[in-house]
Amino acid sequence: MAMRIVASERISAPTSVVFSVMSDFAGAAGRIRGIRKIEMLTDGPVGKGTRFRETRIVFGVEATETMEVIDFQPGRSYTLVSTSGGSEYRAVMSVRPAGAGSEIEMEFSGRPLTLPAKFMGFLMGWMVRGVCEKMVKQDLADIKAAAQHAMDHATT
Repeated sequence: MAMRIVASERISAPTSVVFSVMSDFAGAAGRIRGIRKIEMLTDGPVGKGTRFRETRIVFGVEATETMEVIDFQPGRSYTLVSTSGGSEYRAVMSVRPAGAGSEIEMEFSGRPLTLPAKFMGFLMGWMVRGVCEKMVKQDLADIKAAAQHAMDHATT
């Protein structure tokens, strides 16, 4: 049973600032409260092929996943993918101009790849979806706060 969540947030900051914040994976643990630790696995500028290990608290326990950027459109969007527990997870992050600011959107999806993952998805899909939806919305709110904070400090 596949899952798809789409959420968005309006931000009083230009797309360049928002994209800079949302694509700074190395600094994400300092801005996104759900992330406990980031370990960069590739050197150099962020782009297609960038890999990192992200540690979060999920269902009350620490979970570490290896993420890879599989698509990167500078200033506009990127796609992350990870595989865990027999499922593939994908997050598409995008930003576009909206009035005097920006709108950020995250599309998060999960797809079971193995029979056990399909069975667990069937049994617990509603609960997993609720937790993931809450995490997506909180991540966007944290990115919004960080982008607006960057704007406030850029003008002072």
